[in-house]
Amino acid sequence: MSLGRDHLPPQPGGHGSESHDGDGADRAFYGRRKGKRLRAGQEQRLAELLPRLRLGLPPAGRHLDPPSLFPVPVDEVWLEIGFGGGEHLAAQATARPRTGIIGAEPFVNGVVKLLRAVDEAALRNVRVWDEDATALLAALPDASLARVYLLYPDPWPKRRQRKRRFVSDAALAEIARVLRPGGVFRFASDIDDYAGWTLVRAARCPGLAWTAEAAPDWTRPWSDWPGTRYEAKALAAGRPPSYLEFRRVAP
Repeated sequence: MSLGRDHLPPQPGGHGSESHDGDGADRAFYGRRKGKRLRAGQEQRLAELLPRLRLGLPPAGRHLDPPSLFPVPVDEVWLEIGFGGGEHLAAQATARPRTGIIGAEPFVNGVVKLLRAVDEAALRNVRVWDEDATALLAALPDASLARVYLLYPDPWPKRRQRKRRFVSDAALAEIARVLRPGGVFRFASDIDDYAGWTLVRAARCPGLAWTAEAAPDWTRPWSDWPGTRYEAKALAAGRPPSYLEFRRVAP
């Protein structure tokens, strides 16, 4: 499904020949765990700071208590899945010291970038999960989060790779489960096909409602969006992103 840039895309329905690969409940992590060799300072933060920020998951059948994960009082808890270099997460945590933010990212080089931001800004409202986000979602209780972000995820563009995309019926059902009533799921991508893929699956999720009413609602960033270097590169390359927001509603 390709989204034009000048008008609101049609509401996705049940028609079309789109593959449903990857919509089952069984998932696995795809992608690299580590890129460039880490510098000495990065290795030190990984060894000393990450253990203090890393979440531990409870035994199967039990759930985390998100507000208690932070050493400071928080009014609500957000989750960012695949935070990349942590630019967005760190900016939001700095702007909202009473919001606890959990970042999930298995790529070590991205984790160390966030650790630097946390260290330099002395952020105390950030926790990190450096494994597959699906395990973290399963450990969260119902209606426990105010926001969930999935920003510029790997699009896995080839048809045979699409089962690797994070967005699936099962993943969206889990996101809806952990969002509190009125909570929001925000998705951004510079790949039109992935935006369309997400709209189709969100339309099948009874707990999520797309909030867009006009084209600017999905072609312009959210009002509190700090921008990222990846977004700037996408715009420079002529790939305007889509910014999708879904609200948690009663099924």
